[in-house]
Amino acid sequence: MIARNIDAFAPMRIADAGGWTDTWFAKHGAVLNIAVSPGVHVALRARARHANDPPVVLHPGAREDAYRYEPRGGLSGGHPLLEAAIDFMGIPEGVRADIRIEAEIPPGASTGTSASVTVALLAALARLHGRAFTPDGLARSAHHVEMDLLGWQCGVQDQIAAAHGGISFITISAFPDARVERLAVRAEVLHDLEQRLLLVYLGTSHRSSEVHRMVIADLEGEGPDSPRLDALRRCARDARDALFEGDLSRFGRALTENTDAQERLHPGLVGQAARRLIGIASTCGAAGWKVNGAGGEGGSVTLLCGDGPGHAQRVIEAIEAEEGPHRVIPVRLSPEGVRVSETTAES
Repeated sequence: MIARNIDAFAPMRIADAGGWTDTWFAKHGAVLNIAVSPGVHVALRARARHANDPPVVLHPGAREDAYRYEPRGGLSGGHPLLEAAIDFMGIPEGVRADIRIEAEIPPGASTGTSASVTVALLAALARLHGRAFTPDGLARSAHHVEMDLLGWQCGVQDQIAAAHGGISFITISAFPDARVERLAVRAEVLHDLEQRLLLVYLGTSHRSSEVHRMVIADLEGEGPDSPRLDALRRCARDARDALFEGDLSRFGRALTENTDAQERLHPGLVGQAARRLIGIASTCGAAGWKVNGAGGEGGSVTLLCGDGPGHAQRVIEAIEAEEGPHRVIPVRLSPEGVRVSETTAES
């Protein structure tokens, strides 16, 4: 068998206005998010399987040991999401697959990294089988793995950002059905946006907590037309309209209003580290900020800096002057979603 080297890359998402409304308890929603790189890289190396070879060897990360995995074998090596994706797609008979996961973003950064990994892994496995997904099909399959196969709490926006890329306005008509509109933002606005966006990792992984369970219980009790959910949907539409119009000041306000709306769901959704960072950004005159993902302790914040020359650098210097584990992660807009390439070599 000729050895096959399949590489899949998927972006992650930031600045998710309208998050929380893409969920089962919201039932319908609107989300605006931005796909950026660096994202995740899945490297799949396939060759003929020899006697005593496992079907899969998983390399889950640079700091973790590789382990053998038998699809649908009932034994877990500690990475249920990776294993569920492999179980869903399967491995062709007689093939050994070495699968390596690489991500430049720290785990738990609240940027949808797990969804990006799932999307990239499914895309690589589809290529191995000679199949192709549409972006919509890939996003739906990745969501199915997380929510239906694993039973995890999971919205739909992260998988869509990873599969589609670009700046997406997502309308959820009846969860999990979603329509994706790729925003045709003017080139000069995209350039300005990219120069002004900052991603700041807060230094600790996001922790899903009792706060999230309390929020879900409250929102489920209030129903899908809860005023607090409607406020988040409005923020998504305001963010969309601002980008269409090329008004980044208005876009920044929509991000800030969304963070305020998150805090109204529960004060604990904007953690102390995020509050300190927002205080620094506000003092420096930033145009807006968004606690990424659902919020809570740890994770990350997206900042939209002012439009003056050198303003982003001044914000970076102010952040770096503050003691703490936080750090700025350079990002670039990712107009493409997941992409797959393949080379072959003699086994």
